[in-house]
Amino acid sequence: MTKYLNRYIEHEIERRLKSSGVVLVSGPKFCGKTTTSEKFAKSSIKLNTNQKIQLARLEPRNVLIGEQPRLIDEWQTVPDIWNVAKEWIDEKPEFGQFILTGSSTPADKTEIHHSGAGRIVTLMMRPMSLAESLDSRGTVSLNALFDNPSMSIFDLNEDWSLSDLAYLICRGGWPLSVQPDRQVALDVTSNYYQGLFNFENSENKKFRNKSPEMMRMILRSYARNISTEAAYRTLIADVSASNNRTMDSKTFDDYMDALKDLYILDDLDAWNPNLRSKAVVRSTSTRHFVDTSIACQALGIKPSDLINDLNSFGLFFEDMAVRDLKIYSMLRGGEVKHYRDSRGLECDSVVHLEDGRWALIEMKLGGEKLIEEGAENMQKLKADIKDNQGPSFMMVLTGTGAAYRRKDGVFVVPINCLKE
Repeated sequence: MTKYLNRYIEHEIERRLKSSGVVLVSGPKFCGKTTTSEKFAKSSIKLNTNQKIQLARLEPRNVLIGEQPRLIDEWQTVPDIWNVAKEWIDEKPEFGQFILTGSSTPADKTEIHHSGAGRIVTLMMRPMSLAESLDSRGTVSLNALFDNPSMSIFDLNEDWSLSDLAYLICRGGWPLSVQPDRQVALDVTSNYYQGLFNFENSENKKFRNKSPEMMRMILRSYARNISTEAAYRTLIADVSASNNRTMDSKTFDDYMDALKDLYILDDLDAWNPNLRSKAVVRSTSTRHFVDTSIACQALGIKPSDLINDLNSFGLFFEDMAVRDLKIYSMLRGGEVKHYRDSRGLECDSVVHLEDGRWALIEMKLGGEKLIEEGAENMQKLKADIKDNQGPSFMMVLTGTGAAYRRKDGVFVVPINCLKE
């Protein structure tokens, strides 16, 4: 049996239960929502069979009866639970009564009659970061750099290679895939992907009417454009060209909505700072997955394939790094965005905390030339942003190599040395 590994979202669940009547934990299947939420529940019900779902639809209020906090797993199969939970909290306004978990959005959102504001708080749970899966040494803390941007760091990180990184990108952060045998771990991830679009018996008509093969076609196109600003029209053209099948924009949008409802895609929005120059900031999102292993599975990519194609390796590495940054910054209410302007100046990620502090982070596989390029880009962007405080720090997040601080103050940190 796989040992439970602690998750950073536990702190958020515990915190939100103290200030909200209902905590909703959303995220993709297989990422550990139920197991983690059970740590905080005193009773639970799993709406995972047709019989349970039908009974819950007849008497949704009965689903909420039990010792609190009460966990309702896969709540979205009975959307009226949202409304009933709101009424329950209105009648008995106490914190920490219910935890809802869901691996997709409700089939019919019109059945939800209120926003839940002030009563229901939503948390996004992603697959595990390298720190959570114990694949990071954790010698550098992202949040500690915000608090002490002049700190010294140094780690030779000699027992880490590109092959280790390639394996972890393909394995992903799925709890059950964290296995000592690498082939077994990769097989677990493959099994997950193969069963991802089995919708024949789905309660959700939106998914049941979707072609699994078409879902995979779009994911393959997304994976071919990973970590880029590819427009939807580019993705549609790619699907049509690579599969000799015509796809109109309406059909594409419909499938995209389904993939987002399943929490498979996790794009990075653009950051729009106040600049000194007249450069135009691009608003297109960069294309990302909730876990890079899905992109690898979509294209049939193995660790050796990444090693043999360093350009693609860099883009897949950037995708995984974005996942980890989103998880690490969550504890400080952080958002992760990207920057690109009309001059071609860009920054792979900008971490912005809820207190207003921010940091610039470039992702590079490694090597002095690429590190220097990333540092120069950030210095140029820093000089052009109208902010008296400037970034709390600048970092080149690498795939391999040592962790250290450059003479210009830029931190160089391998991803397997980073933690929250």
